[in-house]
Amino acid sequence: MKLQELGKSKPDARLGAFLGVFTPTVLTILGVILYLRIGWVVGHMGLSKSIIIIILANIITLITTLSFSSIATNIRMGGGGAYYIISRSMGLEIGGAIGLPLFLSQALSVTLYSYGLAESLQIVWPGIPMQLTAFIIVGAVGLLAFKGAELALKVQIPIMIMVAVSIVFLAIGAFTQGVHESIPLNPPSGEVGFWEAFAVFFPAVTGVMAGLGLSGDLKDPQTAIPRGAIPAALTGFVIYLVVPILLVIGADSETLRNDPNVWSRIAPLGALLVLPGLWGAIFSSAIGSVLGAPRTLQAMAQDQIFSKKASGLAHNRRGLTIGLILSLSIAFVAVLLGNLNAVAPVVTMFFLTVYGMVNFVAAIETLSGDSSWRPKFKVPWQINILGGLGCVIAMFLISPLASLVAVVVEVALLALLVRSEHQAGWGDARRGLYEAFVRWTLIRLSKRPMSARNWRPHILVFVDDTLQRLDHIRFASWFSQGRGVVTVNKLVYGNLLSDTPDLAGQQKKMQNILDQEGIVAFPEVDMVEEMIKGIINVSQANGLAGLESNTIMVGWPNSHKRMADFLTVMRVLEKRNKSMIIGHIQPRLLYPREGRHRTIHVWWGGLQHNSDLMLLLAHLLTRNAAWRDAKIVVNSIASNEFAQAETRRNLERLLPEIRIDADINVTVKPENAAIKDIIHSQSAEAEVVFMGLAMPPVGEEEAYAKRLDDLAGNLSTVFFVKNSGMFIGQLLNPSNKEDTTQPS
Repeated sequence: MKLQELGKSKPDARLGAFLGVFTPTVLTILGVILYLRIGWVVGHMGLSKSIIIIILANIITLITTLSFSSIATNIRMGGGGAYYIISRSMGLEIGGAIGLPLFLSQALSVTLYSYGLAESLQIVWPGIPMQLTAFIIVGAVGLLAFKGAELALKVQIPIMIMVAVSIVFLAIGAFTQGVHESIPLNPPSGEVGFWEAFAVFFPAVTGVMAGLGLSGDLKDPQTAIPRGAIPAALTGFVIYLVVPILLVIGADSETLRNDPNVWSRIAPLGALLVLPGLWGAIFSSAIGSVLGAPRTLQAMAQDQIFSKKASGLAHNRRGLTIGLILSLSIAFVAVLLGNLNAVAPVVTMFFLTVYGMVNFVAAIETLSGDSSWRPKFKVPWQINILGGLGCVIAMFLISPLASLVAVVVEVALLALLVRSEHQAGWGDARRGLYEAFVRWTLIRLSKRPMSARNWRPHILVFVDDTLQRLDHIRFASWFSQGRGVVTVNKLVYGNLLSDTPDLAGQQKKMQNILDQEGIVAFPEVDMVEEMIKGIINVSQANGLAGLESNTIMVGWPNSHKRMADFLTVMRVLEKRNKSMIIGHIQPRLLYPREGRHRTIHVWWGGLQHNSDLMLLLAHLLTRNAAWRDAKIVVNSIASNEFAQAETRRNLERLLPEIRIDADINVTVKPENAAIKDIIHSQSAEAEVVFMGLAMPPVGEEEAYAKRLDDLAGNLSTVFFVKNSGMFIGQLLNPSNKEDTTQPS
C-alpha cells in the first residue's frame, strides 16, 4: 500500500460532528479546572482580572481551533489528528518529532485524569486508596475504549448532561442563595501574581483538539472538524466567562480562595448534583485521551516513522487494538509511579508545542502560496502567527523548565528522524515556503546592481563522470566557500527528439554521490549534440535573476584537441563576462604530508588581469577548514633587479590593502632560463598552483594547449585561470564607483 493511501478515513467510519468532535472537545475543556480551580483563580485575582485571564487563554485556543479547522478543510484528513496535519504540511521528520511526544502525552493524560478523579472522590470517601482507585479508573476507561470509539463517546452524552445540570444549578444557587445581590468587583488578594494565576487556569482550555484526534473515525472530517470544534471552543469560552460571575455572586472571596468544593456550597442539593458533573467531566477527559493516543500511534506507524516492521499497526482494527494496549500499558505503568506532579507540566508543554505548531503550519501554508492551498474555511496568516506565538509565550509563562525539557526532547527526536531519512510520498508546505522566500529574495536581488564588492564565485563545473571528477567538484565547493552557488553539469551527447535517455535518473545518481561525499552542489544533466556548443549554451542558460554562473570550471582533458576546444569556449564565454578555470589535479599529491604546512602558489603576471581572480580564489580556499593551515605565496618573475624591486614594492603595498595574508617571492629570470623551469623549480612542493590563461590567437589554440600541458608538468595541482569577470582590475579597490564599460 502506498504511503499516500495510508491514514485515510475508514469506509465504515460513522462518527459525525456532534458525537465525534463536539462532545469529546467540550467535555475535555470543561474538566477539573472548571470545578476545582476556577474559584481559586477568581478568589485571588478578582473578577476583572480573572475575566482577562480567561479571554487571553481562550483567544489562544480559539485561534488554534480556527487554524486546524482551516487545514482540515483543505486536505483529505486521515487518522492521527494533529500528527496527520503537521506531517502532511511540514514533513515526516517534524511530524514524528511532534507526534511521538503527543502520543506519550495522550497516554499519560489518562493517568493524570484518573488521579484527578481519584482525588475528587476523596471529597466523599476521604480514606479511599489513591493508587488503587486510579488503577481501576484506567481499567474502566480502557474497557470502554475496547468496546469502540462510538460506544465510548455515547457514554459522554449523559456526562455532558450532568455537566450542564451542575452549571444550571450553580446559577440557581448563585441567584437565590448568593451572598451578593449584584456582581461585585472583588479586589485581588495580592498573594498570587497575574501570570501565576494564568498558569493555573490555562490547562483548562487545552482540550480543543480532543475531537481532532478522532479524525480517522469521522464520516466526513472536512465538515465535522470545523462544525464540531469551533462551537465546542466557543461553548467552553462562554461557560468560563459565566461561571466566575456566578461564583462571585454566590460566595465571598475568602471562600473562593480556600474551598475547592465551593460549587457544592452554592448549588441547591450541593454535592448530589455538582459532584456527578465533576466526576463525569474528568472521566470523559480520560476517555478522550485513551481514544486519541492509539490513533496517533497508528498514524505514525502507517507512515513508518518507527520502522517498516511496525507498519503492521497501520492496518485495520487489529492495529488499533495493539495501539490501545500499548497506550493503556503506559497509563498503568504511570499509575505505579504514584506521583505525576513532575510529569504533568511537561505533558502540558507537549500539548502546547503541538498547538503552536498547528498554528504555524496554517500560516506557512498560506504564506507558501501553493496552488493546492484552497481551504473552504480561511483564516488570515497573521491570526495564525498570533496563535502560535501565544502558545509559545504561554508555555514559558506556565513553566520555563518544563518548556525547555519539552523543546529539547522534540529537537532531539527531530535530529534522530532527520538522520533516518524518512521519505514521504507527498509534497509538503516547506517547498512552497522556500520558493516564496526565494522569489521574494530574487526580486529584491535583481534591483541591487552587482559590484566588485559583492562579487562571489558561482561556479558551473562540467564533468564527464561525477566520481572521477570529485576532486574538481570539491575544489569548486571550496572556492565558493559556502557563499556561492556550485552547479555540477554532466553533458550527454545525443538528440532529444530521437533518443530517450534517463536524464532524471542520472541526475538523481549524481545527487546521491554528492550527498555521500558531503558536497553541497546542484547536479544537472543536459543532452547536447556537440560539446563546444553544449558548454556555451548551458553556461549562458545556467542561473537566474542575478545568481547566474560567473565562473566555468572544467577538468584536464585527455588530448590537446579537447583542450583547444575548451580554449575556444573560453573565447566565447569571455563575451558573456564568464571566467574560466581549467584544473589539473593529482589527488595523490593533494593531501598534506606529515610535519609540514601546505602552500598555495599564485604566479602573478598582471598583463592579463588574471591575478585578481587567482589571488581571490587562493584566499577563498584558505577560508575553508580543510585548508585553514595553508600559506599563500605570491610568486613573480622579473626581468632584472630594478623590476624585481619595483614588483616587490607594489605587492608589499597592495596585499595589506586588500587584507590578504601572503608571502612574496619575486625572482630575477636568469639568462637562457625557461619560465617553465623556474615555475617547476619553485612550485614543486606546493600543493596548489594558480597560473593565468592568455587568449590565444584564433587557429593557435592547439599549440597553446601544448604549452599549458608543459606548464602543468608534474606539479601537484594546477589551476589555469582566465579572469573575464566584472571586477577585473578592481579586486584591489572594490569600493570605487563602478564603470559599466569593460576595462582593457
